Amino acid sequence: MSLSRQDVEKIAHLARLQITEEQIPGFAAQLSNILAFVEQMNSARTAGVEPMAHPFDTPTRMRDDVVTEINEREVMQSIAPAVEAGLYLVPKVIE
Repeated sequence: MSLSRQDVEKIAHLARLQITEEQIPGFAAQLSNILAFVEQMNSARTAGVEPMAHPFDTPTRMRDDVVTEINEREVMQSIAPAVEAGLYLVPKVIE
């Protein structure tokens, strides 16, 4: 698929790219090559191929659920304008 000058200008506008008149033929060729490659990939036979969640068939590494930070709630709430029962109080914004 070969892209026209108008196609390249429209793509550049949508991508918010500023391209010069001299750059348009180069962009057209590069984008046409990309589209040709996508067409080539679309022709690959994929019937019966099961989709994969991840390209590597390895189990997820798990780590122990361990607390790594100390509880500083009292320190953080000491500088808050309003706190009640361990919760930050904020002005009502919905009526």
